[in-house]
Amino acid sequence: QVQLVESGGDLVQPGGSLRLSCVTSGLTFWQYTMSWYRQAPGKERELVAVIGSTGATTNYADSVNGRFTISRDNAKNTVYLQMNSLKPEDTAVYYCNARRRLYNLDYWGQGTQVTVSS
Repeated sequence: QVQLVESGGDLVQPGGSLRLSCVTSGLTFWQYTMSWYRQAPGKERELVAVIGSTGATTNYADSVNGRFTISRDNAKNTVYLQMNSLKPEDTAVYYCNARRRLYNLDYWGQGTQVTVSS
């Protein structure tokens, strides 16, 4: 059974930092492209950051580029999202995603709430 479990969401003041973690089990982690998405109230889910299976390639949404960093530890089956200089517009539920497009495999975590407010 595949599981993705996010953690690290919290209430933080503008300008603050958080580190999200997503621990996976039940899949061959190193074979998957890992992503973080977010969904704010009343808005569609949007892609925040992507990291390739080896960690060599990353991509970011324009809105977070330069502030967020995605990384992975294949030995720990875990992907991270370091979020710095947080803004109120970063408030959302953040979701972890694991994907192997060639095999049409796509898994999601349950989400973790990030709230940026003074």
